[in-house]
Amino acid sequence: MQLLPALESGEETLVGGQAVLEGVMMRSPHAWAIACRKPSGEVVTMSEHLERPSEKHKWMGWPIVRGVMTLGYAMNLGYRALRFSANVAIEDVMQSENHGTTDASSVPPVRSAAESADPAKAETREKAAALSNWLAVGNLLLSLGFFIFMYKYIPLLAATELKRIDPALGGRIVFNLIDGGVRLGLFLAFIWGVSLWKDIRRVYEYHGAEHKTVYAFEDGKPLETAEVQKYSTYHPRCGTSFLMTVMLISIGFYMLIPFTTFWARFASRLVLLPIIAGVSYEIIRFAAKHRGSLFALMTAPGLWLQRITTQPPSDEQALCAIAALDHAMALEKERGGELVIA
Repeated sequence: MQLLPALESGEETLVGGQAVLEGVMMRSPHAWAIACRKPSGEVVTMSEHLERPSEKHKWMGWPIVRGVMTLGYAMNLGYRALRFSANVAIEDVMQSENHGTTDASSVPPVRSAAESADPAKAETREKAAALSNWLAVGNLLLSLGFFIFMYKYIPLLAATELKRIDPALGGRIVFNLIDGGVRLGLFLAFIWGVSLWKDIRRVYEYHGAEHKTVYAFEDGKPLETAEVQKYSTYHPRCGTSFLMTVMLISIGFYMLIPFTTFWARFASRLVLLPIIAGVSYEIIRFAAKHRGSLFALMTAPGLWLQRITTQPPSDEQALCAIAALDHAMALEKERGGELVIA
């Protein structure tokens, strides 16, 4: 849930981003930047150049393949963004414990992560980075394990047990409809359940800020808080739409699998995941460019789900998204690429 939404910041997108802990990551084709707000009110930023693998290896740009490559590339970028935001949060806690609460009035509103030359802060940052690295690795392993167990193992087990109760439910179509229905139900219940947590709701608000800022950029409007806040929090290229499309597409794919034993079906679901992700990516990509197409209708459930996964942001949250996109665009221009939206 934390890494897959990064697909909307994948290398095939013009401009995209991801909500992180108290901040937003934005990327352009050749750069990425992140802005996180500390409890003191200070906004810490970091930006870097990016290489586009598909420009070096043409095969990475092939249909279906590009979806799989983009997903892996975006997950790596999302991991780095989450790690940076965790560093900022942990560093702030460590500084508070060591030096007491910082007076917000004495802190500049925006600071680059590379600007501070204070040895004490540098040491604190190193300790925070080491701790967050371990937390990030543990979180990644836990997330992958949770995903496989919750959305692959449990639905298949439920469908198998129901087939034992009523053999009429063992037909390939009916069986996979039950499997898909259970998986979709678990997914929706999870999305709704975590939205009740205050911290997750904050992430959803930053998610809304990211969408609003991208919309304003795509419309060629000035990246100012008042202008950005006019836009919707729902965006067709959202990772939520991708996840929902994966859920729906997978049902049809699994109906084509002739296996009948539990573990053979389970293994096939893991093997097919990259292909399903690649096809889903192509559908999302096409739907984003052709809003009135039949494929766009397939992404509609994802837009409906964004009523939960995106929330109206505050002006301070919108400013984080704007700061991140401004820094990404500054690096993009250094590469000679000032993006123009047609």
